[in-house]
Amino acid sequence: MNDLQLLINDQAVAAAEGATFERHNPVTGEVATRAAAASVADANAAVEAAKAAFPEWAALGPSERRARLLKAADLLTERSDEFVKAMIEETGATAGWAQFNVGLASNMLREAGALTTQITGDVLPSDKPGITALAVRQPVGVVVGIAPWNAPIILGVRAVATPLACGNTVVLKASEMCPKTHHLIGDVLAQAGLGKGVINVVTNAPQDAAEVVEALIAHKAVRRVNFTGSTRVGRIIAETAARNLKPVLLELGGKAPLVLLDDANVDHAVNGAIFGTFMNQGQICMSTERIVVDNKIADEFVEKFAARANALEVGNPAEGKAPLGAVVDRSTVDRCMELIDDAVKKGAKLVAGGKAEGVLMQATVVDQVTPEMRIYHEETFGPIVCVVRASGVDELVRIANDTDYGLTASVYGHDVTRALAVAKRIESGICHINGPTVHDEAHIPFGGVKDSGWGRFGGPAGIAEFTELRQITIEPGDQPYPF
Repeated sequence: MNDLQLLINDQAVAAAEGATFERHNPVTGEVATRAAAASVADANAAVEAAKAAFPEWAALGPSERRARLLKAADLLTERSDEFVKAMIEETGATAGWAQFNVGLASNMLREAGALTTQITGDVLPSDKPGITALAVRQPVGVVVGIAPWNAPIILGVRAVATPLACGNTVVLKASEMCPKTHHLIGDVLAQAGLGKGVINVVTNAPQDAAEVVEALIAHKAVRRVNFTGSTRVGRIIAETAARNLKPVLLELGGKAPLVLLDDANVDHAVNGAIFGTFMNQGQICMSTERIVVDNKIADEFVEKFAARANALEVGNPAEGKAPLGAVVDRSTVDRCMELIDDAVKKGAKLVAGGKAEGVLMQATVVDQVTPEMRIYHEETFGPIVCVVRASGVDELVRIANDTDYGLTASVYGHDVTRALAVAKRIESGICHINGPTVHDEAHIPFGGVKDSGWGRFGGPAGIAEFTELRQITIEPGDQPYPF
C-alpha cells in the first residue's frame, strides 16, 4: 500500500488535521493507496505556493525551462515501473496501457520543452506616426489542472506541461481514483528541479471534491483552469469558472462514431475498430462508441468484427496475460449491462460478449441499434460498442452527427477524396481517415466541439490557452495632441 502526502512548495505536507482517504484496487478490493485528504485551506496553501513561485519561474530563460522539462521527461521514463505499478493497482489498467501512458506523457514533456522558444509575438502596423505596436504573449500566473483517472499519466502531464512551458506555475488536482499515479507526476517534476512551488499536487477525498475545486478556481491568484473529464462535471467547472471570470479549457466526454463507407476495406476497418473500441476497456474519451456502417458491407463487417471481439481475453491486469483488464469500478459494469438490456429489449442483437465477472467485462458488440435505445445516445465508457446500419453517405453522416458530443471520429473508405469530404461534414474536433478514433500525439491540437468541450491542448495551440496576449506600444514621446 502507498501512503501519500500533499506536495506543496516542494514539501510533503499532511492535510489539515491529518485527514486521509483510501483508494482500493478495483480487482482485489485491497487498499491500493492511502492519501492525504486536502481541505479548502490546503488547496489555498497550494495556490499560494504557486503564486510565490511565479515571478522567478516566469523570468527564467526559455532554454533553462526547456532543460528542466526535458530532465523531467527522462526521469518519468526512468521511473516507468513505479508509474505502471500505480496505474495497475489504482485503476485496473493493463501494463501495456500504462507503459503507453508513460511513453506519450514523456513526449508531451519534451514537446512542452520545445514550446518554450515558440512563444512569440508580432510587430503590428499602426496609423499613428512613429509608433511601434507590439502583440506580446506573456505567462498568466497560476494555472489549475484537473486530471482524470482513465489515462492518468498522459492527462495528468498534459494538464501541467504546456502551462509550465509558458512560464506559469501549476497546481495539479489529482483524481480521487488514482492519487498515487498523479502524485508521481508532481514528484518527477519536482525531482527535475523546476523550483520550489512551481508544481504542487493536491489530493482530496471524493466527498470533498466539490469544495476543493471551487476553492482552487475561486482563488484570486488562479488565472487559468483546465479540466479533462465528464461533460456533467465539466459543466460545473465551467459555471464555477464563469462566476469567477476565469478562462477554462474543457476536454469532456465523447460518443465517437466510426463511419464505414460502402467502399471501405472491411478487414482494415475491423482492425481499427477493435483497437479504437476496446483499448483500455473502452475507457478513453476517444473510444469508438458507435460504428455507423453502410448496409452494403454491414453483414460482412459485423461477422468479422464480432468474431474478433469474442476472441479478446479479459483478465486480472496484475497477471499480464490478457489484452483486456478491469474497468475502474463495478458501477461501469452495471451501467453497461443496463444499456445492453435496454437495447436487446428494443430489438438489438447481442453478437459478442455481454458478460462480466466482477470488474472484468467481456468485449461486447450490440448490432442493429436504433435511436430509441439508450446506448445510441449515452456514453458507455466501457468495453462495449453499438453498430448502427444505414444506407448512403448522407444517412451515414446524419447518424454520425446525431449526438450531443463531438470529440473525435473516423471514416473508412477506399476513395480518400470521398472520405475526406465525409470527414469535413462530421461535427467533431478530430477526425481520422482510415484510422481508429483513438489517436493523439503531443504536438497535434486536441479538443472537441459541442458537449465535448472547448479549447485545444497540444503543440502551439496550447500556447494560446495558457498565455495572455497583450498590446504594448512604444511612442517617440513628442506626439502632437488635439488638446
